[in-house]
Amino acid sequence: MIQAKHPASERPEDGLAARLAALDEATRTVAAELDIDRVLTLIVERVQALVGARYAALGIADRSGRIERFITTGITPEERAAIGPVPVGHGLLGYLIMEGRTIRADDIAKHPASVGFPPNHPPMTTFLGVPVKVKGESVGNLYLTDKAHGEPFTENDEQLVELFAVHAGIAIENARLHDDVQRLVVVEERERIGKDLHDGIIQAIYAVGLSLEMVPELIDDETGRAEAAARVDRAIDALNLVIADIRSYILRLRPSGAPDDPVEALALLGEELAMHAAVELDLDLDEGAPLLRELAPDRRSDLLFIAREALSNVARHAGASRVLVGLAPAGDDLELRIEDNGRGLDPERADRVAGDGRHQGLGNMRDRAVAMGGSLAIAPSDPHGTRIIVHIPLTENQP
Repeated sequence: MIQAKHPASERPEDGLAARLAALDEATRTVAAELDIDRVLTLIVERVQALVGARYAALGIADRSGRIERFITTGITPEERAAIGPVPVGHGLLGYLIMEGRTIRADDIAKHPASVGFPPNHPPMTTFLGVPVKVKGESVGNLYLTDKAHGEPFTENDEQLVELFAVHAGIAIENARLHDDVQRLVVVEERERIGKDLHDGIIQAIYAVGLSLEMVPELIDDETGRAEAAARVDRAIDALNLVIADIRSYILRLRPSGAPDDPVEALALLGEELAMHAAVELDLDLDEGAPLLRELAPDRRSDLLFIAREALSNVARHAGASRVLVGLAPAGDDLELRIEDNGRGLDPERADRVAGDGRHQGLGNMRDRAVAMGGSLAIAPSDPHGTRIIVHIPLTENQP
């Protein structure tokens, strides 16, 4: 409760409850906003109404004490433009910055710190300045001048604005933190989309290109033209799905074109590899199929992205004639196994390139697995080739 001495003209027993209600409403309004520019504007508007001031401003100063932002109310844009640049921190404004405590003056011109007003500045007489602090550190200062009926600011006004300044500081800090978080989210979202594009859409485009490599040779042969035409038709269908995927990413939706059933989607990835790279496909999904269907949608999506990248690597680098895609329970985990009989990849070298950022595909696969609390291992296959084993916990506990 505010306890203060008041002039005889004030009737605190009648007005205190109303002023505290106005303070509560003002602080709630400011606290509900997270956009930093809107928060600063609301603070100035609400503190002006709170004490009935004709003019109000919020100054944000840098570490040297120079005002870098100055938000005002009570002055029209034309009047603001006629005054010129924002104050630099001289006079009472600068004195408040240096002192870091509330200052109240009945006549600005008579205060020892006053240096007068610049040309075209409206006349102002009474003054109330209150610092805005968070955890003892200044984040700005509130400046109020000229109460509506010409009377000076009172101790009651001073305490009311000081209470509001506490909430204003918290609102400014929250808005700044929100702004920082939003920027971080944008960076993380950009990285996520980059991974999704590489693991999904780019691999799909590569598969289309792979399927078209033989078309020039096929069209030279009478019997091969039908196969060439079929490949072109399939490539057109695949590119239409890629276009739909890109549109979905732009709209921040899930990629389209994949079956709703994750087991069917995994089988389709293997079939695409067999069709485009002319390899023999061995699917062993029955044992792990129920577990894959039980995973959360985002975890199923990540596992499919890992499978797509692994199968794309087989198509581009392995020179394999056979590939196995297996899904099975492994203790408390779901195991995805992709094994080929190609030229093989040294596991130590695979670990190095996956960790140093030069092989984005392997790095993305490992990052996705680890983000789900799982693991990815690369091992030689017997007698030759590569085996990729992914373990994903069936629970969603993070590492």
